[in-house]
Amino acid sequence: MSRRHFIAFILGLSLLPSVLFVQPVAAQSEIEKLRDQINERSSRLSDIEAEIAKFEAELNVVGSEKKTLQSAINQLELERKKVQAEISRTENLITSTDLEINKLILEIDSTEHEIHTTESAIAEIIRAEYKNADESMVELLLQHHRLSEFWNTLEALDTVRNSMAFKVTELSTFQKLLEEQRDTNTRKRNELSSLRAQYSDQNTVLTSNKNEQAKLLEVTKSEEQNYQQLLASRRQAREQILKELREYESKLQFILDPNTIPPPGTAVFDWPLKDIIITQLFGGTEFAARNAAAYGGRPYHSGVDFGAPRGTTIHAPLSGTVRATGNTDAVPGCYSWGKWTLIDHANGLTTLYAHQDVISVTAGQRVSTGEIIGYIGSTGFSTGPHLHFTVYAKDGVSVRKFNEIKTVTSCGPATTPVAATEAYIDPMLYLPAPSNVRWAL
Repeated sequence: MSRRHFIAFILGLSLLPSVLFVQPVAAQSEIEKLRDQINERSSRLSDIEAEIAKFEAELNVVGSEKKTLQSAINQLELERKKVQAEISRTENLITSTDLEINKLILEIDSTEHEIHTTESAIAEIIRAEYKNADESMVELLLQHHRLSEFWNTLEALDTVRNSMAFKVTELSTFQKLLEEQRDTNTRKRNELSSLRAQYSDQNTVLTSNKNEQAKLLEVTKSEEQNYQQLLASRRQAREQILKELREYESKLQFILDPNTIPPPGTAVFDWPLKDIIITQLFGGTEFAARNAAAYGGRPYHSGVDFGAPRGTTIHAPLSGTVRATGNTDAVPGCYSWGKWTLIDHANGLTTLYAHQDVISVTAGQRVSTGEIIGYIGSTGFSTGPHLHFTVYAKDGVSVRKFNEIKTVTSCGPATTPVAATEAYIDPMLYLPAPSNVRWAL
């Protein structure tokens, strides 16, 4: 190859970015089509969010009404509509994430093609320059009749070297882009897996809601008097269970070593819900004083209550290991925590999440901060959907069967966390400053 032909060849390679690196029309069209579909889904999600917000506002009104059979039915129907809207939102998110994954696959294929083309171009430049690199400056000068041609050739060689540097930089850029796209693709696939699990859980919440409504109508025979009698009998059973539990716990021996837990006032936990509405605090609250019988005769609330609609996701406030889960409703007449989860944390604290509709974790499972661990419900003895959140000193809490506590209750083999009075800790001591918190005490 002559020096002139070599220069022409190299200059031709320098045009590759504008010729070979353009995405195929079909791929470009498909990516644009997927992007339009993703935007359409995003618009639909905005409408669903507005619908969910409307149901939540209506639930707040119904939840504040006097407890009657009709208000209970109205609340269950609103909860059903809200959960159905949330299922629709999850379906849209699943579809949108699927579309984004497909778009990423096309973009990854295109980037890999660009990397391959750039590598080939660099290889050709290296090979061509290597073949012509043994000529001295004098030989190069003698090949030209005019000095101006010689300088033009030198300038062309500089262009070749600049082209080489550009292509190396371009290759590095493509490779970085490819890594980012693959990372995004992996993250989207993880999101998709999580969304599908959430979709399944939300359908379980919906089924639970329908079953509760059917059972309520069956038991009360649509009579208000029957409903009030049902509430009274549940309240009485709850009082008996709690009284026995409190008597048992008061006899447990436990001395809290302050060195085994974080200093009070240290925000070691995140909030367990995204939207925080506190309906009752820890300890001798006014509500507990007015309703001492509901707490086993002792006016003392063992945790913090967060109000939220049924089906609201509960998030781990800190990484930890699930020690146990349970469901006191599995034993008829055991009006206690309903579905509960107990998580041990590495800082010497243990947390309880009670009255769930769905438990999304299992004993022994490691959970990360922010991970979904369950869904708000009204299981066990509860006057409405909410999360009861308790914090214990880890060494002072254990899981026992109710028949180990006292045999008077009908709870029998149902399990529950049990702790000495000194092992209960005010959750607010370890939660963030309540700047964006609403109060409904």
